[in-house]
Amino acid sequence: MVLLPALCYSQDYFVRSRATYYGSPDCLGTPTGACGFGEYGRTVNDANVAGVSRLYKNGTGCGACYQVRCTNPQLCTENGVNVVVTDYGEGDNTDFILSPRAYSRMAQSNAAAELFAYGVVEVEYQRIPCRYGGYKLQFKVHEHSKYPNYLAIVILYASGKNEILNVEIWQEDCKEWIRMRRAYGAVFDMANPPMGAVNMRFQVQGSAGLTWVQAPNVIPSDWKAGVAYESDIELE
Repeated sequence: MVLLPALCYSQDYFVRSRATYYGSPDCLGTPTGACGFGEYGRTVNDANVAGVSRLYKNGTGCGACYQVRCTNPQLCTENGVNVVVTDYGEGDNTDFILSPRAYSRMAQSNAAAELFAYGVVEVEYQRIPCRYGGYKLQFKVHEHSKYPNYLAIVILYASGKNEILNVEIWQEDCKEWIRMRRAYGAVFDMANPPMGAVNMRFQVQGSAGLTWVQAPNVIPSDWKAGVAYESDIELE
């Protein structure tokens, strides 16, 4: 792992904003979110997930975690809800479009129906570390991948306060790292990837600054679309 000079990055204060919620028949997230997380984006963090606008950051904001609490003490709890960014969404000057489950969890007992009736509420939010209860980093081969000619991946369970900026694959015959394209959201892709097990590294921006993290042979040579491969990596 290569460390570069540290940058000031951490947000440790609340920002005033607005939040609303989106329609969902099961109160969970959506598997078609703009981050490309699929089913993970529907159910991760007990479906306390959100679409964001400014905080999407062209996809680098995907997977970030925030504490969001509404500012009406008559309806809402002091702690609010902790959400994971899984989608892009904007409207009515909101920074957050929450899953119905997350929106309801901002409310005090027996006040959820009244909170939903507002539609849009004043909130404050802060960036917090993601915590996934022992899950290590997973490298999912996106469903759109076509073995062996097209590989798209998305990195899941990125804990801490981190943003994944770039992903590169080692090309053994050329002895060089080849950068994958950010296709959209958190999805990185490459046409005609190197044969064999995938030796990968990714660039992370977090409270420690910029780092490159290596993940050797994290995806097997006979990779399959739709499969998530677990690593031994746990970000801080």
